[in-house]
Amino acid sequence: MHLLQLLFRAGPGVLLIVLCLQLGTNKAQEDNRRVITMNLQMPQTAEENEEVTLKLTVGTELRECMVIKTSLRGSHTMDGPFNYIYTACLCEDYPRTFYWDFEVNRTMAIAAMVHIIEKEGICPNKAVVPNGQKYFYTIRGIQVV
Repeated sequence: MHLLQLLFRAGPGVLLIVLCLQLGTNKAQEDNRRVITMNLQMPQTAEENEEVTLKLTVGTELRECMVIKTSLRGSHTMDGPFNYIYTACLCEDYPRTFYWDFEVNRTMAIAAMVHIIEKEGICPNKAVVPNGQKYFYTIRGIQVV
């Protein structure tokens, strides 16, 4: 029995190892940078056949640059500038702003989408494609009154 008590007694060395293991798994040291940040600005209401402007500002908290494609999707089919697709280089200190001007003829939901792609010749330096999620979106609605 005395031998069993010695095995389960926590000595100072064991306590130090347990403490180090607990500190090593602390989540406060993780890098929580956001890959894509999006700010979508558009009116919530419009009159029928009124031209509205949708403004999308895209940023990143990563240190590396990346190539992105931005586009819109609507709950109803739209023609013209609504379907424009922009391709740009996105870097940490230089957020990009995109504009779409289009006529609204009925109430609809609009999704602004950002897709991280692998394409050369867009960024001045080497662009990266981060691990993980490649598609990001935000949805807003516009009501025709």
